[in-house]
Amino acid sequence: MPNLTTSDGTVLFYKDWGPRDAQPIVFHHGWPLSADDWDNQMMFFLGEGYRVIAHDRRGHGRSSQTDSGNEMDTYAQDVIELAAALDLKDAVHIGHSTGGGEVARYVARAEPGRVAKAVLVGAVPPVMLRSASNPDGVPMEVFDGLRDSLLANRAQFYRDLPTGPFYGFNRPGAVVSEGLIDNWWRQGMIGGAKAHYDCIAAFSETDFTADLGRITVPVLVAHGTDDQIVPYETSAVLAVKLLEKGVLRSYLGLPHGMLSTHPEVLNPDLLAFARGEDFASETPVTP
Repeated sequence: MPNLTTSDGTVLFYKDWGPRDAQPIVFHHGWPLSADDWDNQMMFFLGEGYRVIAHDRRGHGRSSQTDSGNEMDTYAQDVIELAAALDLKDAVHIGHSTGGGEVARYVARAEPGRVAKAVLVGAVPPVMLRSASNPDGVPMEVFDGLRDSLLANRAQFYRDLPTGPFYGFNRPGAVVSEGLIDNWWRQGMIGGAKAHYDCIAAFSETDFTADLGRITVPVLVAHGTDDQIVPYETSAVLAVKLLEKGVLRSYLGLPHGMLSTHPEVLNPDLLAFARGEDFASETPVTP
C-alpha cells in the first residue's frame, strides 16, 4: 500500500489511481472516516479519465494513530507534503465536512499551480462553534457531547451517528442502508481514539474566514439543506459570500452524508464543475 512519511514522521496512507498525466482529483474525507468514504466518487472520476487521489488523514484509517498534530494547520501541511511528493499540478480538491475545512486551509496556502479548483461538500467553513462573533453557530455543549460519547463507548457512538443524523436515516420515510452504517462504523473504528477526540475541536472551533478570503480559484460550495451535522444556513450560505469565485449549489432535503446516499445526484455536478460547465444558479436541486 502506498504511504508517505511526513516531515514529523507521521505515515500517511493514500490511494493514487489512474493515468499519472491526467488531471488530478484529490478527495479529503470527513471525521472520523477514511479515504474509503470517497470510493464511489473515485471510481466515477477514474471512469471519466481522471487521476484520483485520496489519503487517510493523520490519526484516521490506515495512517499513523497520532497523539499530536491533530489540528487544521498540520492537516494542511500534510496535504502540502503529499501534493509535493506526488507532484500534483492543476488539481481539483474536493473535501467533505472536516475535509472541506482541510481543503480550505490547504488551498489558501498551496503553491501556485498546484490547485485549479476546489469543492466544499457539506463542509465546516467558515466556523461551526457558536461565539459572540458567530451567534448562530452550534453550541459548545453539542461538541462536548460528541467528546463524552466517544470516551464513554466509541464503538456504540460510531453506530448511533450514521444510524441517525449523519445520513438522515432518522427522518420519516428514509430508506436506511445497513451497508452504509456498517461501512461508517468500520472506517471509524480503525482510526485512533486520541486523534478522533482532538479532531472534534479541529472541525468545530477552527475559523476558516481568512482562508476563504485568500482563495482565488473557483470554488463550488455543495450542501444539503437537511444537513443535521453541519447546518446549511450557518455554513454554506455564509462560506460562499467569503469566496472570490464561489458558487453555491444547494440540494433540497439531502443529508450531511449525501455523497454516499445520493452519489447519482452529486457526481454529475462535481464532474460538470471540474469540466468548467456553468454553475451560476443557486436554485435548490431536488433529488
